[in-house]
Amino acid sequence: MDARLDYFGNALAGKVLRHLNSAGKAASEAGLPVATQELVKIRASQINGCGFCTDMHTKDAAAAGETTLRLNLIAAWREATVFTDAERAALELAEQGTRIADAAGGVTDEAWTNATKHFDADQLVALVSLIAIINAYNRINVINRQPAGSYRPGQFG
Repeated sequence: MDARLDYFGNALAGKVLRHLNSAGKAASEAGLPVATQELVKIRASQINGCGFCTDMHTKDAAAAGETTLRLNLIAAWREATVFTDAERAALELAEQGTRIADAAGGVTDEAWTNATKHFDADQLVALVSLIAIINAYNRINVINRQPAGSYRPGQFG
């Protein structure tokens, strides 16, 4: 499989990605646990069918010490006993925030209230922002058919 265009080598795309990367950096430094950040990015990427981002974030999570068991159970997190209540709240918010078109009401009050029990205002802003940013990356990569499998942890900085 080949990408439709050399998105990462395109000057305009570079400008766009710099802004997304800058937003992602700001959100990632807001005190949300790194494991939670990666779980959210992986789950949204799975839902969106983004192989490139799923590859990237599972490898980055593993390199940061995430276990194979937890990585293998992200897609079935509701039935898994290996995630904390806070991680489960974040995963639920990520799913509902990613599947906005599937639910006429968007993110439910119940999911939001549950997230507020585990995260402060800055962490919630970071969580909402990371969900939005990973969805943007997913769409870029899915539209471009960016191949997955060759990512190396830390490859992009």
